[in-house]
Amino acid sequence: MASLVCARLACKVTASLNRPDPPGGVAQGLQLGEALERCHAIDDLGLAWIEEPIVYDNLEGYTRLTSDLKTPIQIGENFYGPRALYTALQMKVCDYVMPDFMRIGGVTGWQRAAAIAAAAGIPISTHLYPEVAAHVMRVTETAHWLEWQDWANPILQQPYEVKAGKLHIPDVPGVGLEWDEKAVGAYLADNF
Repeated sequence: MASLVCARLACKVTASLNRPDPPGGVAQGLQLGEALERCHAIDDLGLAWIEEPIVYDNLEGYTRLTSDLKTPIQIGENFYGPRALYTALQMKVCDYVMPDFMRIGGVTGWQRAAAIAAAAGIPISTHLYPEVAAHVMRVTETAHWLEWQDWANPILQQPYEVKAGKLHIPDVPGVGLEWDEKAVGAYLADNF
């Protein structure tokens, strides 16, 4: 039954992304033993990676998963600063990293983390904040994937556009974010 569910999930993910090699994520919801069982069950499905199947700070567990599986393991949403990324890479806990801007230390923390990942030859993807992440990915040596959400689009004057699978950064100063003040006003707490 588990393998059937995994196969169906892989087909749905593949269809939704229109990609032959979709990622797979389970949001830190598994214990190590269950993660080993489930990840082995999907290891031959051609996933691009498996994202954070166990709690983020179980580094020894991630080391085991990374060494046991053919499918790459990606972690990093919960790295609190570049040193956490460095420690993880020293322990060989993953194949790919995905720092979160808020937790890694903003643009400066990202640049430091990206240099560590580059020195280790580890691909780095973004977690959230795509309007800022798009800019730093352009100067990240081992840039891998830009995680995209259009959540800010309703309150932006000029939303970023995705065309043919590529994000097009607006040709404006700074990071290109200008708020649509009228749209932002509709979300003020006073309006609820």
